[in-house]
Amino acid sequence: MSATEALLIAVGLAFAAGGGFLIARRLIAGPRSRSVRQILMPFTGQAISRRSVDAALRLAKAENATLMPAYLAIVPMQLPLDSALPKAASKSMPLLETIEQRGEAQGVPVDSRVERGRSYRHALTRLLERENVDRVVVPATALPRSGFSGDDLAWLLEEAPAEVVILRPGPEDEHLIVGNGTGRRVAGGNPISRSS
Repeated sequence: MSATEALLIAVGLAFAAGGGFLIARRLIAGPRSRSVRQILMPFTGQAISRRSVDAALRLAKAENATLMPAYLAIVPMQLPLDSALPKAASKSMPLLETIEQRGEAQGVPVDSRVERGRSYRHALTRLLERENVDRVVVPATALPRSGFSGDDLAWLLEEAPAEVVILRPGPEDEHLIVGNGTGRRVAGGNPISRSS
C-alpha cells in the first residue's frame, strides 16, 4: 500500500467518524424545534388592546415571524358569504393599517387579512383552514359583548392547529389602538399617543 492510498484511507475514516459523530449528536439532542413563521392575531372590533398588539409584535420580532392581524367580519345569513362588506371594510382597514405601521416601526413584517364568516368562530375556522399559522395570539377583553366570547376562546384552545396565546390586559388597563393611529381610553380620559 502506498503512502497516498494510506492517506486517502485515513482521510475517509476521519470524515466517516466526524459524520457519525454529528448524526449521533443530532439523535441525542432530539428533533430541532421548527421556527415560528406566522403569528395570527384575529380581532373583531374597531379598537384593539395596545398591550396585546405590542406583545404580539414583540413575540413576532423575537421569533423572526410575520404578524398576521386578521379582522373577522360577520356576514348576515341573508347575504352570500362572498358579499361586499363596505361597513366592515371601513371599520377594519384603518386599524389594520395602524397595526402595519406599528410593525414596520419595530421591524416586524405584517401581512393583514379580512376574513368573512357567519360568526367569529366560522370566520376563524375558515382562516385557520386556509392559512398555515404557527401561533394564534388572541387579544381578549373584559368588556361585555366585545370580541370573542368565553365559548369561542375555549373552542379555539381545543381546536386550533397551532399554539394559542390569549392576552387580556388587566382590568385597569383601558389603552386601545384605534384606526386613526392614536390610542384612547375606553371610559373617557385623555387620548394617548401611538408611542406611549
